[in-house]
Amino acid sequence: MQPPEPRETSPPRQAPIDPRALAIDQLATLLTRAGGVRVSEAMIEADVADGAPTNADGTLHLVHYCAWLAAEVSRQQGGGRAHRPAPPETG
Repeated sequence: MQPPEPRETSPPRQAPIDPRALAIDQLATLLTRAGGVRVSEAMIEADVADGAPTNADGTLHLVHYCAWLAAEVSRQQGGGRAHRPAPPETG
């Protein structure tokens, strides 16, 4: 009788992440993988120092961070706050 062949094992599953409460290293990894451009922890730490919103425990909310980042890019490009054009006058 031959010993059974070893079965391929799948890699261990990582615990799900909460996009409402990401540690800086988790956010850096997520943004790097999603965007194809390296985002370092130092880059996010600099954003936090510049006013990026954080949760009370120091984690970051993915949507709030991305919204802050978009507003910063717009501000730096001279766009100020995004606004909708006024509706046409009726009359």
